[in-house]
Amino acid sequence: MLEWFLSNYIELFGVLSGLIYIYLEIKANIWLWPVGIITAAFYIIVFAQAKFYADMGLQVYYLIIFIYGLLIWLRKGKKHSKETTRETQIRNITRKESLIYSISTIGIYFIIYVILLKYTDSPLPAWDSFTTALSIIATFMLAHKIIEQWWIWIVVNIVSLGLYIYKDLYMTAFLFIVYGVMACVGYFEWKKLQNATRSSNNS
Repeated sequence: MLEWFLSNYIELFGVLSGLIYIYLEIKANIWLWPVGIITAAFYIIVFAQAKFYADMGLQVYYLIIFIYGLLIWLRKGKKHSKETTRETQIRNITRKESLIYSISTIGIYFIIYVILLKYTDSPLPAWDSFTTALSIIATFMLAHKIIEQWWIWIVVNIVSLGLYIYKDLYMTAFLFIVYGVMACVGYFEWKKLQNATRSSNNS
């Protein structure tokens, strides 16, 4: 038992911080960003060991985008009262943004796929690239509080679950089962906050 813990403690800590992260994300709590930085640091190591290089690179991206998201939320928070900071910023994606994000996802996917195929020994380059490209876009949408980011996370979590089972990362697979369920919860929680704001603005 001790040997197992020592060989898997980084993944275990990553799972625990990941659970805290998803809870804070659902609540639209600004502390999700610092916790996300910690989670990303753990998973850089986990994915490097599993040879999921795109996912490892994604965690590096997370370190950067989490800092960006924190700064965005802090800046927007100054424009609103303490009571309304969360609700007033949650919004739907625009048609223009949908087009831009779709094209960006396709472009990012092919770039990552070519890199993994030619320069790494990734066992599943196509699927690894797919989840990484979607995650990059979804995290950027999170930073701008676009509610549709939850639908992207549902897809990412389902595909990632299969990948991590394939690589025997069972604790991480469990985490992504939780992520999948909580992504559904997160969407309806954000929708409730969004509707509450619209009602208050119309009254």
